[in-house]
Amino acid sequence: MKAVFKSTGGKDPVRDSTLTFSAGDLIFSQGDLGTDMFIIQDGEVDIIKHIQGESHLLSHLEKGDFFGEMALMENSPRTADALAKTDVKVVAINGSRFDEMLRKNPEIAVRIIRKYSKRLREANALLERLVGREVDADQMSLDSTVIRPSEKMTRHRLVDVATGTAFFFSSGDETMIGRADPVTGILPDIDLTPVDTNRSVSRRHAKIIRSDDEYHVLEEVGTVNGTYVNDQRIPTGVPVTLHNGDLVKIGLIAMKVVFD
Repeated sequence: MKAVFKSTGGKDPVRDSTLTFSAGDLIFSQGDLGTDMFIIQDGEVDIIKHIQGESHLLSHLEKGDFFGEMALMENSPRTADALAKTDVKVVAINGSRFDEMLRKNPEIAVRIIRKYSKRLREANALLERLVGREVDADQMSLDSTVIRPSEKMTRHRLVDVATGTAFFFSSGDETMIGRADPVTGILPDIDLTPVDTNRSVSRRHAKIIRSDDEYHVLEEVGTVNGTYVNDQRIPTGVPVTLHNGDLVKIGLIAMKVVFD
């Protein structure tokens, strides 16, 4: 990959985040940790999914299209390759800037929802070709959005400073922190509803991600009252390493990190 960063001395944040790629370059690879989404200014990009050693074209994108937003919003690895079909110029949008864009222009969220619908149908068509049977796209959407708590917990935990209540990390690589939502059925791994009397914590407020032997906290897009580590507010979508004894503040809830 040969990305060229265009700097303008900090005068224009849009141009500051412009990247260029030559035809054939990988913009990102399936499995990469994603912290940015991209908007195409010029050129064409192919989105390619690898399944059991075979490559499948999911989407062909052109000027004005965007991609990479799934990993940005979910702080999860990339689900496909993004390949520059031609020489390409893109604008990279990080989590903090994306969060600001959504707050100022809700129409962006509508565009993303429409794009998700189109991509879900494209993925559904690919699955039909692979398995030779019809797959219910609506059921796929429902299954992919319901969050189920892990059954087995580790001893690593956050301890509420005010009450001494312990909230254990999940046994998986990700631990969602927030408040339960009875309407959507979303139940975070660490549900702060019992101690959040002021409702200062967002439904999907932050996420703790395990990478090898380290843990990192990331604030989710759309969080309202902020996330702090040792009294320093962390930017949306940027992983911050946690250490034993650190003080983490989720909204108004102060908690201590305990690693056993």
